[in-house]
Amino acid sequence: MTSEIASDRVELTVDGDDVDIHYRTGGDGPPMVFLHGIGLDAATVSWRYALPALAEERTVYAPDLPGHGRSDKPDCDYTTEYYLETVEAFLDALDIDEPAMTGLSMGGAIALGHTLDGRAVERLVLVDSYGLGADAYWRTAANGIFQTPVLGDMLWQGVSVSKPAIRTGLRGMGAVEPSQELVDDVSAVVDRGTVRAMRRWQRSEFRESGFRTNYADRLAEIDVPTLLIHGKEDPLLPESWSERAATLIEDSRLEIFENCGHCPPREQPERFNRVVRAFC
Repeated sequence: MTSEIASDRVELTVDGDDVDIHYRTGGDGPPMVFLHGIGLDAATVSWRYALPALAEERTVYAPDLPGHGRSDKPDCDYTTEYYLETVEAFLDALDIDEPAMTGLSMGGAIALGHTLDGRAVERLVLVDSYGLGADAYWRTAANGIFQTPVLGDMLWQGVSVSKPAIRTGLRGMGAVEPSQELVDDVSAVVDRGTVRAMRRWQRSEFRESGFRTNYADRLAEIDVPTLLIHGKEDPLLPESWSERAATLIEDSRLEIFENCGHCPPREQPERFNRVVRAFC
């Protein structure tokens, strides 16, 4: 049995501007907030199966972060700090107090930063999380592309309108061929505004010396129960990041998903939901 998930909207003020945010919500019980990754992602992409499963015991909230999904896509500087401010405003607007927080990729870094800023968090679930390390093998090449507007525009110009291009992008993140349902879910929410947000965040984060956001030296400060999930075949963020984090966070548990890439909640939803429900 799964719970019904509905759509809603809330107006936030982020960095001095009004932003209309779409979010998915449902269930009853202690609050749990789900944060998706950057780019080819949104609440309905990462959390299609997780929300109804976790809503059996929790009140779940999954916003489309600005620049994504059905939320506003303002012409602004998309940075980690911008998204941290967005999440804080979202929690305040909906009066969500001390939630469990689940974050995938960039969403994991946002959940980490929110916790390390001293905000009240019940527990953390970090899924193939960004923010746990200083660099990755592909960053040097990517940095050159993303810091060069013409090259970056050529790379991404077809993503917002082409399902084959979206399938190719998803194929580079997973361990198995992406399903047609996943391609359709991404195609329904990604447009040129999303690509703009992704490019600007990437230009902010990918530096000549490595990644800008790296909480590795502060992980021992985390004092809430933390579950780390990582796809063993993740081609973007190394499994070793989550393994090291599990040794630094005192109250932590590590789950490595075999034959799984960057998005365990979509690649292996039944196992993901089972593991997270047990933890929560």
